[in-house]
Amino acid sequence: MSAVLAEAEPRPMEAARDVLRRVFGHEAFRGLQADVIAEVLAGRNALAVLPTGGGKSLCYQIPALVRPGLGLVVSPLIALMTDQVAALVQSGVAAARLDSMIDLDERAETWRRIEAGALDLLYVSPEGLMQPAMLDRLSRTPLSIVAIDEAHCVSQWGHDFRPEYRMLGRLAELFPGVPRLAVTATADARTREDIRAELRLQDSAEFVASFARPELILSAERKRGSAEKRVVELVTARAGRSGVVYAGSREKTETLAQSLRDAGVDALAYHAGLEKRLRADRLEQFLEADAAVMVATIAFGMGVDKPDVRFVIHADPPASIEAYWQEVGRAGRDGEPAEGITLYGAADMAWAYRRLAERDVDDSVKQTQARKVRQLYAMLDGVSCRAAAVRRYFGEEGVEACGQCDLCTGAVETEDATVAAQKALSAAHRLGGRFGRGRLVDHLLARTKDPSAWETGLSTWGIGQELSAAQWKDLTEQLVFEGLLRETPNDGRPLVGLGDADAVRAVFRGERPVLMRKAAAGEERGARGRGRKGREAMAVQAADRPLFDALRAWRAAEAKAQHVPPYVIFHDRTLAEIASARPGGRAALAGLNGVGEAKLAHYGAAVLEVVAGFVA
Repeated sequence: MSAVLAEAEPRPMEAARDVLRRVFGHEAFRGLQADVIAEVLAGRNALAVLPTGGGKSLCYQIPALVRPGLGLVVSPLIALMTDQVAALVQSGVAAARLDSMIDLDERAETWRRIEAGALDLLYVSPEGLMQPAMLDRLSRTPLSIVAIDEAHCVSQWGHDFRPEYRMLGRLAELFPGVPRLAVTATADARTREDIRAELRLQDSAEFVASFARPELILSAERKRGSAEKRVVELVTARAGRSGVVYAGSREKTETLAQSLRDAGVDALAYHAGLEKRLRADRLEQFLEADAAVMVATIAFGMGVDKPDVRFVIHADPPASIEAYWQEVGRAGRDGEPAEGITLYGAADMAWAYRRLAERDVDDSVKQTQARKVRQLYAMLDGVSCRAAAVRRYFGEEGVEACGQCDLCTGAVETEDATVAAQKALSAAHRLGGRFGRGRLVDHLLARTKDPSAWETGLSTWGIGQELSAAQWKDLTEQLVFEGLLRETPNDGRPLVGLGDADAVRAVFRGERPVLMRKAAAGEERGARGRGRKGREAMAVQAADRPLFDALRAWRAAEAKAQHVPPYVIFHDRTLAEIASARPGGRAALAGLNGVGEAKLAHYGAAVLEVVAGFVA
């Protein structure tokens, strides 16, 4: 395919648009896709940061089909490679992968196809690619492009750092003259700089799209009582929808999944401790189901393309804003409304700091990662638009509020608590960092059991009667999130003292106001209420719904017969267009979004037969 296209169409971008239409069934490029593809087709290297669901894969798949030679894609996860290869094959593209799950016979057949020039795209892991035998064989193979997917993995500043990605800098010398494209969905300026340095892309063009995900409705609430119980409440309120629940440990994924199953939810646990085949089976079950919930550690998810995930719930908060945006980005990839809900608490932040302290990395890396932790919790516990905070974090300017997160809709109400914050900070100072937050609250309320004369003689003893114990607990937790109070480890019983000195002084001078959230019930009502919008079905007219459902039933049966996820056959959005247009023939069907030549040939007759049953 590649060589023929290159000879027949002298203008590369026209060839690219032809491939977009014929192979992938789309009429036009989106966002920065055309700019990135044009750069690669000109034979130049590039770094592209495009949002989750923004069509990053087309930026290297189309050049691989237009330029002569084999397109080589480096990807970090077998699940991601499997998903993309399956989707490409459905579109009539000659694609394959080489990884540890491929048996010897299939591996030999793949190499036969490569050597015969019969393969357009090959997916490999970084570890597999850098094996001497692999490099030796590829060195004798003409390559059209080398794409490095999930490129943030190369950066020690990123949230998914993988040391093996550092080896990929050698690709510049191993395949000179072959354009290299690094792509990712989440990378701040520091991470992008590291990617360019490590992959030797310093002089390459950089394309950074907006990080806006308008389909995502974000919310966050502090943990109160049983987080497991709260997750069950949130998931059961979203019955009949696919979702992902992230948990901080392998054990927690298992217990949460069991609690959800006990509540009648089709839930699966996924973590790195499971046997490899079992992980693959569970991923397959999740991808093929119309409504299932995956309870997982961060071992799950990078690049998973299931388009109809309607919610992502963090039972435990992620490691950074990059990780947050990557993980909530699993939802709403079809562009329909979806939710990202995060549960968090001061204990989670303390745990993040402890884990960071134990890492064997340079102090500069620890300082950067500690700053990322602070920025994450400032966003989660903040009082201004969450989506805007994320976009500003990634360097976007002129960002407006999203108008739909819990903070924009007023689901989280605030009140001025500057004076109360001054009292808490003053008390922490006078107590000398010798006690925890619970004791600090007792001190403010004069409730300390058997207090010493020294303590009762302090000017801050009992000065906090205007707030309840629960309100003081909320406020002191917020002050920790804002860095105004700092907790230090103490054998599992953290001690609280003053945080950033300049920030504390600004509060005392009245230069930095402190806004406190009102009653926690408002947070819960907000998360539940917004669920209705996040659970909206795809916009299908009532008159078209029977045909849409019939097409989905046909697709489900076809996917089951082929043992592939339904969405690699057709996305729901394509089925919705078919149900609305009710094409009467192949030409009309071919004109709809997502219906390329291969899918028209494979499924056209069957789809038209389903449609005919609903045409009067």
